[in-house]
Amino acid sequence: MKELRKKFERFCLKNRDRGIPNLMLVIAIGNLIAYALSVIDPSRVVYRFLCFSPSKILHGQIWRLFTYIFTYLLDVPSYYLFLAVVSLFCYYWGVCRFNLYYLTGVLLCDLAGLLLGYNVNSTDLNLSLFLAIATLAPDTRVLLMMFIPVKMKYMAWVYLGFTDLN
Repeated sequence: MKELRKKFERFCLKNRDRGIPNLMLVIAIGNLIAYALSVIDPSRVVYRFLCFSPSKILHGQIWRLFTYIFTYLLDVPSYYLFLAVVSLFCYYWGVCRFNLYYLTGVLLCDLAGLLLGYNVNSTDLNLSLFLAIATLAPDTRVLLMMFIPVKMKYMAWVYLGFTDLN
């Protein structure tokens, strides 16, 4: 595991600026647009068009392999929406590292959905990302509601407390 980590770190340092720039910004804006369109249209046509569906993917709708990441705000319960919006703007590790982590997570979620029949949504992917950041920098302080300093490790515990891990 140490050798794998050394290779990963070396790859990320050599390719620091490679990847999709501002990927999380694109994902956050896509989530906000999908959420706004679903609020405007309560029949949830946008959600049904973007969500992960193995049967529809096998019938040619391959965009569903990656568009389900834009349904994160629609998948969370309403009492959890504020934490979900805050978490979308907390994810930035650098272009290469973030792209590698997030796109690998999307690929693994796709495989779990297609091969194992797992109910795929972006909630689990974003939870893993938030917990990874809280693990890497547990003592980093963030400003909750723009003025309350809270350490990442405590936010992770609150995040897990509100999460339904069924």
